[in-house]
This record gives sequence, C-alpha cells and structure tokens, in this order.
Amino acid sequence: MSGSEAGDLGYMKNALALASRGLGNTAPNPNVGCVIVKDSVIVGRGWTQPGGRPHAETEALKRAGALATGATAYVTLEPCCHHGQTGPCTEALISAGVSRAVIAAMDPDDRVNGAGVAALKDAGIEVCTGLLEADAVASMSGYRKRTETGLPLIALKSASSLDGRIALASGASQWITGEGARRYGHLLRATHDAVLVGSGTVQADNPSLTCRLSGYEDSCVSQPVRVVLDRRLRIERDAELVGSAQSTPTCVVTGQSVDHDKVEQIEALGVEVLSSIESSDAAFALDAAKLLANKGLNRILIEGGGKVASSFLQAGLVDRIYALRAPMVVGGDGRSSIADLSLGQLSDAPRFNRVETRVFGPDTLDILDRKLTV
Repeated sequence: MSGSEAGDLGYMKNALALASRGLGNTAPNPNVGCVIVKDSVIVGRGWTQPGGRPHAETEALKRAGALATGATAYVTLEPCCHHGQTGPCTEALISAGVSRAVIAAMDPDDRVNGAGVAALKDAGIEVCTGLLEADAVASMSGYRKRTETGLPLIALKSASSLDGRIALASGASQWITGEGARRYGHLLRATHDAVLVGSGTVQADNPSLTCRLSGYEDSCVSQPVRVVLDRRLRIERDAELVGSAQSTPTCVVTGQSVDHDKVEQIEALGVEVLSSIESSDAAFALDAAKLLANKGLNRILIEGGGKVASSFLQAGLVDRIYALRAPMVVGGDGRSSIADLSLGQLSDAPRFNRVETRVFGPDTLDILDRKLTV
C-alpha cells in the first residue's frame, strides 16, 4: 500500500468514526461523516447534526473555511445533489473549491444515486469511490434499509436469565442483569431512532423508555421516539409515556376498532396515534414497521415484551438481536423473553449469526445478525 493509499484509508476511517456520532440522531437522514484534508493536515471535520441537518459536508467545510480550497474531502456517503430544507452538498463542495473527493458509498436515494458523483465530476473535481464501502454501508444500515425496502432496521434487545426468562411469574424483573449491562441498554436506546414495546410492558412496568446515560439528557441530542404497539388502545392517560409525551416524542400504533374519544384524549396530551387495519400479530408488526418507516425512522429497538418479540420474529422483521444474559436460572414458570412462535418444524426457526460477544461483569452480551441463508 502506497503512502497516499494509506493516508486515504486513515482519513476515511476518521470520517466513519465521525459518522458513528450520529447513530440514532439523524432520521430521516443518514448518519454521515466528513473530513477535509489539505497538505496532509485535517482542516475540517463534520458529521450529520441532530435531526439530519446541517449535513456532515456543510459542518466540515464551515470548520475548514478558506483552507478547503484545493483540499480533499473524505465523505462516507455520496453528497446530496437535490434541494431540500438545505442546499445540495455537491454545490457546497464545489463552491468551497475542493479539488478531490473520496466517497465511501453511493446513496441509494433515487434523488442522488450517482448524480452527486456526476455533479462533482462535471465541476472538474477528481472523484474516487468505494473506499471502505462495506464499513460505510454497515454504519448507515438503517437508512439504507428504509430507503431500499420501505422498512426500518429492527433490532431486538433482551435481558434474560440463562433459560431465557425476563421476569418471575409474578412479573418481578428488577434486576436480572447488572449495572453494566443496563448501561449498555441505555446506549442502545441512544443509537436508535425509536424504542418499541407492547402495551403489556406499559401496563406492567409503566416505563419511561428514555436514555439516561450520564450527560445524555444535557446534550443537544433528542431522546428516541417511544413507540407502543397497542392494538386495543389499552394505554391509560396516567401512564408515564402519555404524561411526558409533550416533552419526549411518543407514538402509539393501534387498531381500527378502538375508542376514538380516547384517541382524541391522548392525542391532546401529545401522543401521536397511528392506525393499522391488520389483525394477526405478524401482519400488525409488519404494518407497524411500515408506518414507522413512513415517519422517517431508520433504526428501531424492540425492548419488550415476549409477544411483541415473537410477532416481529414471525414476520421476519428482526435484523439484529442484542441478547444480554445473566448467570441465573429462573425456571419454566418465569416469563419468557419470546412468546410462542408456533413453528411446524425446526427448519422454520429464525436463524442468526453471532457477530460479537462482550462481557459486562457477570453478564454476557451476544450480538447476532439475521442469517439470510441456511
């Protein structure tokens, strides 16, 4: 590898690290990182800001100022070339006078998808594409999936005993996993656009579903959207999620045959209500996923309960599992992390590949991605 190639690699890794700062915070836009380099010195850095704007390129160019002229821009995603709430990043790069652009991955958005690269080339800028493309694609997997399929990336988090139980038969569950594992759970909330639970979890635990990492609430980063799957609209007006909906985005996905007066009451308290016509568990889960994707949400984290987990698994919607396990055994009378899947044969079971294992004190975390082929 030449010195120039090694330099390109290092700068793109820097841009990818910056892109990771936007995970769970840039919807409906992708999380992008950008580094501006001139004479082997980084003169500007940027990443997509909360809510998706300003874009990474704009932030990096602002920091680089006049030094961007004749510089190289390293960007994890093809710069946009269409007018939205902000001007095109291609125009910003061209106006700043960059002489070279190194782009990791192309943008699957039909409004871009090669047009951004073409605009830069037409302006006389040297363009290189594909450097660390797989890493860039993985870093914005939620955005890419929503753009290409109309569905968000869906992750399932469980914190269970060795035998897959999340609570005693009485419902007692605090705490199965230790403090380190629980902090990791809050980090997962911070890196997803929405946290989703079922109505049973709301009734049993009355959760707040907010990220409570130290310093997080004092930052400019917004809390993830709280989503409740509640086909019969069982959520009560005095629930914590309803009471705090004015300050923290909250959404309930419900069915058609519900009390419309109650819908109006909780909407008046700040809750957004989305309606689905589907009745079966798997179909309702799929429709909910589509409705959330239509809201521009890229990454959804399912936290409970067992019936919600099984419905998304039955629908083939779970892309990733974060399985936290404590070294204890609860027994068959405990509440399962996943309800019945009603499998006809073992070959029908959803399968996943373990991609990473971590340890948090006594607890173990397995990160698994969906296995697409057997």
